[in-house]
Amino acid sequence: MNRPGLKIFLVYVILCLIWGSTWIVIRFGLESLTPIFSAGLRFTVASIFIYFLMKVKKISIQTDRVAIRLYILMGFLSFVVSYGLVYWAEQFVPSGMAAVLFAVYPFWIVIFSYIRMPKEHIGFYKVFGTFLGFTGIVVIFSDSFSGDITKYMIGMFAVVLSGTTQAWVAVTIKKVGNHLHPLSMNFIPMAIAGISMIVISFFAEDLTTIRIDENAVLSILYLAFFGSVITFTSFYWLIKHINLVILSLIAFITPIVALILGYFLYAEELSARHFIGTALVLTGVFWANLGSLLKLRKGSFIKTAKEKPDGEK
Repeated sequence: MNRPGLKIFLVYVILCLIWGSTWIVIRFGLESLTPIFSAGLRFTVASIFIYFLMKVKKISIQTDRVAIRLYILMGFLSFVVSYGLVYWAEQFVPSGMAAVLFAVYPFWIVIFSYIRMPKEHIGFYKVFGTFLGFTGIVVIFSDSFSGDITKYMIGMFAVVLSGTTQAWVAVTIKKVGNHLHPLSMNFIPMAIAGISMIVISFFAEDLTTIRIDENAVLSILYLAFFGSVITFTSFYWLIKHINLVILSLIAFITPIVALILGYFLYAEELSARHFIGTALVLTGVFWANLGSLLKLRKGSFIKTAKEKPDGEK
């Protein structure tokens, strides 16, 4: 693997590990904080971190027309609406069911990419890998769909809408946001989200139940710096360097990381269903990448063949 390819691979893996851990940390923090207030505080602190990083690195805020439009779009759709819907829905929808429903995200990436970016190659391997990965997520969390799901319908719709919204924004960024620096791309949207969600929490939640204790402080600091600054900056950097469908498959991998951490930190049970589903997810991710790997191998083979002297085998 060449050096740029290794960097992309490592950033992808780190992104999966950190985003997978945020499920547990959110759960940890909600023992002391209300959901929307917690999310608002997370993004407010994250925007402060980003501001100081930009000052240190001497990165200016980009203010062209496209940038401002993307800041507003991301601030409200990527963060306020999408995160607000998921946090709200998880009061009613089991977390396993939410993971399955949010896994529609890669499918919407495929659809929106096909409609809005015809030059963005999708192909059989990516589509088949996406279906296989989604099947794995359904197997892992199949027990969440037992019983009467009609009482979850509004919450289920909210999670699906969240995944759909995130996909639309990601495709928009891929299409028109390549000129934006990843830090600049995060600062204003997170500030918008943080302030908006804190204001919303004053009207939508009982803030008298909040406890500012060690759980609250540690969870917010982790979610703000690692779960927001590192992850979203890495995500927007990867958008510029790899196919968006491949990037969206992170939505299949992070629940597996959360399961493993749940096993070690909360003594949650792992069954054969979890292992079978995980195998399907990883196979799906492999299939989604197979087309690119075959092209890379073919290109390397052709290059090597051209470099050999005539008559050499």
